[in-house]
Amino acid sequence: MMDETLDEPPTSAVFLDNCHFSQVIFNNVEKFYVPGGDVICYYTLTHNIVPRGKDWVGIFRVGWKTTREYYTFMWAPLPGDVHGDTTVQQQIQFKAYYLPKDDEYYQFCYIDQDGVVRGASVPFQFRAETEDDILVVTTQGEVEEIELQNKNLLKENEELQATCANLQKQNTELQEELKKTQELQNGLESLRSSTEKLELELNSLKKENKHLKELDKCREAELHLFKEQIQNVTSEKVHLETRLKTALDHMDQLQSQVLNYEKEMENLVRKDHNKTEQLESLKEENRQLCMTITQQQQDRDLMKELEEQRHLFQILQAKKNESDEEKQKLGEENDTLLRHLSQTRDVSSFSAVLQAQAPVPAPEAGCLVFGNPYYAAEANLKSRAARIDSIRKCPMCDDIFPEDIEASDCEAHVQSHLLECPLCNETFEKSNQQVFDDHIFCHDLE
Repeated sequence: MMDETLDEPPTSAVFLDNCHFSQVIFNNVEKFYVPGGDVICYYTLTHNIVPRGKDWVGIFRVGWKTTREYYTFMWAPLPGDVHGDTTVQQQIQFKAYYLPKDDEYYQFCYIDQDGVVRGASVPFQFRAETEDDILVVTTQGEVEEIELQNKNLLKENEELQATCANLQKQNTELQEELKKTQELQNGLESLRSSTEKLELELNSLKKENKHLKELDKCREAELHLFKEQIQNVTSEKVHLETRLKTALDHMDQLQSQVLNYEKEMENLVRKDHNKTEQLESLKEENRQLCMTITQQQQDRDLMKELEEQRHLFQILQAKKNESDEEKQKLGEENDTLLRHLSQTRDVSSFSAVLQAQAPVPAPEAGCLVFGNPYYAAEANLKSRAARIDSIRKCPMCDDIFPEDIEASDCEAHVQSHLLECPLCNETFEKSNQQVFDDHIFCHDLE
């Protein structure tokens, strides 16, 4: 049995018909090996075999079927140098301890690392030589028969050598074909590897193409959405331009109306001032007339002059009523102008105009001996003028403020009717909400 410390050699179940026994030739094989001694095995590596690290030489009992039936083995050493077709002589020493102890027939076999037999020796035995083996006495007829057998064996050996040469030639051709097949197989493997790489690249390109198509669809959807948005923005722009043009036209009309209202208001103020001057002149004439009547009035003419004064007072009262009516109309027109000219209106100036329209107080009584008969009428006029001066009316809603109201409260009440632009501090009436919105829209367009 073989040493248990050695590794198991590579074997196979290849049948003997598929083995190449002529690629390794065993030399100097003895017919008998003496038991208890080491055995040296000599063999030659031909050019038909390339030795490898796992090749081995085993001792097999004659009649073996597969390389798994070895008795013992030794690893085949690699040759130091191999030059082309030159053969290489090798030898292996089998220790006596591992050799068979029976007298059965055995033979050496060279097995490569694929488990294929590359060469086999002639059979031999492990037993001691006897005298019968050393000295053999034969007759002349036996000698002739042996010589004939030797000739036949020699002839068979030559035929076997010729067959071996043919087999060797066939083996060489097969080796070349195997080499070509191996090259083709390597090329096929390379093509397979290239094909796999190309398939991977193709799959990657397909995925990328699919992703690009999806991305293209998304881009088309976004482009369609952008076109719709642009169309909506264009439509809105046209609408806003139309609205802006309308607002500008309306603003031009308002500015023209403002100019006309300003001119009308100047005319009304001028007329009101003229009426006030006329009223003051009449009062002065009345005062002078009263003084003259007081100096020249006699008891008998008192009633007559009184009637005349009453008639004059009625005339003045009628003129005063006409002036009040005209003043009320002017106030209404001023209210209308102030509603449309809210940005140029000043509440305090309006109060100043009202105060400027107040009548001048009449001269005091006391010039006549029996008193001025028109003193009560003049007192009523003064009281009415004082009430007119003290009463404050809202120019927006015509509400009348009490006499003790503060000016700041009046302005706060008037301011509650107005809308102030947060950008230019221009004011508008709340009733003109559309005008205020158009004004803000004009700021947005800037």
